[in-house]
Amino acid sequence: MKIRNRKPISSAQVVTWRGRKLLDRLLWRKPQAALLLSLVMASSVWFYVQRILIPYQIADAAAHGRPRGVLSDLYPRWLGTRELLLHHRDPYSPEVTHDIQIGYYGRALDPNRSDDPKDEQRFAYPVYVAFFLAPTANLKFEDVRIAVACTLGILTALSVLCWVHFLRWPLSRTMLTVIIVLTISSFAVVQGIKLQQLSLLVAGIIAAAAALLATGQLFAAGFLLAVATIKPQLVLLLVTWLLLWSVSRCHERRTLFWGFALGMLLLVGAGEYVLPGWIGRFVNAVAAYRRYTENRSPLEVMTTPRVATLLTIMVLAATIAVGWRCRHSAVHSFPFQLVTAFTLTLTLLIAPTNAPYNQILLLPGVFLICSAWNQLWKKSIWSRAFCILMVVLVSWPWLSSFFLMLASIFLPPSTVQKAWAVPLWTSIAVPLVVLGLLAPLASEAWRRGMRQEAEPPSALA
Repeated sequence: MKIRNRKPISSAQVVTWRGRKLLDRLLWRKPQAALLLSLVMASSVWFYVQRILIPYQIADAAAHGRPRGVLSDLYPRWLGTRELLLHHRDPYSPEVTHDIQIGYYGRALDPNRSDDPKDEQRFAYPVYVAFFLAPTANLKFEDVRIAVACTLGILTALSVLCWVHFLRWPLSRTMLTVIIVLTISSFAVVQGIKLQQLSLLVAGIIAAAAALLATGQLFAAGFLLAVATIKPQLVLLLVTWLLLWSVSRCHERRTLFWGFALGMLLLVGAGEYVLPGWIGRFVNAVAAYRRYTENRSPLEVMTTPRVATLLTIMVLAATIAVGWRCRHSAVHSFPFQLVTAFTLTLTLLIAPTNAPYNQILLLPGVFLICSAWNQLWKKSIWSRAFCILMVVLVSWPWLSSFFLMLASIFLPPSTVQKAWAVPLWTSIAVPLVVLGLLAPLASEAWRRGMRQEAEPPSALA
């Protein structure tokens, strides 16, 4: 009997193989242990935010004379809604902006103070966001912020269920609980809850729309997409893709288009009724926001403006090509799921903001990668390297927060607070790595799209 010569296995490959075996055994064969570990990691992130990050920010603000008021991202929207609906004042006006700054920072900003924040906290949302905040207009803001924070946490947990349903990802109840615990304890969600950031609301609405698509409720899904435009920069690419998908087989999917069109007509029309000419005011507020915050996209931060523009054009062109190829795909097909996740991930890379709380939109992309993990791991050495890199980058905030929590037992708070930035080191690179792992899946979606174009229309339903 002949013995085949095998290539020698390096020590790095052995370590990687053993690590994967250990992780597989822990996560899938010992789900109770995974649940316990997720609870420990969740506690560490919340501890980091509450006992390290926030105390550092308070001390730093005191040292530089920076004002601190309610510091809630909901407050400008809430006060603008209150002034518009109760006192019929223009929420985009300088007078309302002045009132917002007094509540948000504790005093109006002084341009002569170099240490004052640059963010003027204007009402830089479409006016129809006021319709969704209208029930809170007569309430005290302290009560509103508690209620909204709890609502955002619950909505985020439900969004996990929606995306799992959309992707048809078979998970046990224990593993689903683990994913929910880890999601709610991710820094993106913790930051969003602490700030009462409406990005979590928009992400929940998008997830609900995806779940409705998966159940065939196209009109309701389209209407929810219109509601999600309260933060238009987060849904522009997704809406473009879904409307292309809808009109590509208009006789079957036109209700998605009409649901979105009716929703936008009602929202824009009602906004014009309560504040005539609001669109121009909103555009001016957005332009001012870009000016005083000087926000840049993650691609601009990691490269240069010119390189970022070139990369954006290239990735957008590739996304358009794949989307066009996959426009006939059914809702439950892999190409449709992939393009949906791809557009949300790409949004985070090219949108002119790099706030961590927006990374809740990575959920479908991360879930899709996890469901296709074995395929990606075996595909190539580069794909395997990206898999390892994603595990490191995604898990870093939990691990570093855990060690900071342990360090706080032995070290004084002032010493531990000096490492406040450590859990945030990997944040900006996560969307890029997720996009890098979705890219080989996009090539598979492209091939499937080519096969579908060759099939008769009856086979595409």
